[in-house]
Amino acid sequence: MGFVRYEENKSYSMRFSEEQKMILESARSFCQDTSSIEQVRKLLESAQGYEDNVWQQLVELGWTGIAIAEAFGGSELGIEAVVPIVESMGRNLSATPFISCTLAAQLLLRAASPEQQQRWLPKMVEGQIATLALLDNEDWGADNTTHQLSDDLVLTGEKWFVDDAATAELFIILTQYQGSARFVLVERNQLSEGAIKAHALIDETKRSAKVDFTGVTVSADAVLAADNVEAILADIKLIGALLTAAEAVGTTSSCLNLVVDYLNTRKQFGKPIGSFQALKHPSVDILIKLEGARSQVYHAATLFEEGKGEIERDLEIACRMAKASANDALLMAGDRAVQFHGGMGFTYECDAQLYIRRAQWSQQQFGDSAHHRKRLAPLLLN
Repeated sequence: MGFVRYEENKSYSMRFSEEQKMILESARSFCQDTSSIEQVRKLLESAQGYEDNVWQQLVELGWTGIAIAEAFGGSELGIEAVVPIVESMGRNLSATPFISCTLAAQLLLRAASPEQQQRWLPKMVEGQIATLALLDNEDWGADNTTHQLSDDLVLTGEKWFVDDAATAELFIILTQYQGSARFVLVERNQLSEGAIKAHALIDETKRSAKVDFTGVTVSADAVLAADNVEAILADIKLIGALLTAAEAVGTTSSCLNLVVDYLNTRKQFGKPIGSFQALKHPSVDILIKLEGARSQVYHAATLFEEGKGEIERDLEIACRMAKASANDALLMAGDRAVQFHGGMGFTYECDAQLYIRRAQWSQQQFGDSAHHRKRLAPLLLN
């Protein structure tokens, strides 16, 4: 289908497999049926942000196990099969804990012992919700933690911006143990009453919370076995960036459809406003950015398939490029959608508001464009 060139005389293919095609068709149909714009708005003020029956249908489709090994009940299709599902969810502003669960599963596959994997991964395939708790404060760039584990494994401190915390049954937290960073498992029933306090997010289709782990006592078998925490954390952040980029690509596509529909129906001076060059050109610019970002996303997915999920230099480049491109595309689309709708675009009743709010949320998840370009520079220039 195409290639992306990083080095002289070196190129990488971008494939869209039959499996991905079938998954994309199925996911688009499912999300269209379960996440219309009316349903999205209906769920904005709900506590968990999604419907239990929709999540159960998603589980029955096998999506919760799509990137989990067959030994634990999954399909073992890999991250490349997750991308079209997430893109379809973004296209319909579908808000489920799917990304949170996928990232938690990927961390367990990399960091947990066989016994820990056998205990938790089959439950996640069956729909148990898990999430990651990585940030200690409102600084979105925090990598370390103020949590300390004493000899008897007692946690202290809070984690901020924990996605889908309100419904999660398992939390994987980053903490300090015996002078080094470690991942620790905490079950929901171990938390004290009132430990979860929801954040107010600019994107009301998403759910995030501050979780207080103070006083939680965990046993030694709740500490994940891996000691290469920094490398695993870097992998998970790049996977999170890629999945957020895939979601943003889907959202940009839907936002562009909203823009084009409005330009073809709204009339000014006796003709559709879409006939004016000043509105045509930005719409084409959105389309160009969208297709570029989508190509970057599926190129990264191709490298995941070729590398079997290991984050190497070329895959890191692809993930960072995808996130930066998707950020830019959705930010532009959301901004133009509001501007093209005129004064109405600034009202909450206008659907353009949903897209510009998603754009503001999406760009911050796992790093904005400047963050990724800063890290791309040495990778590309050395």
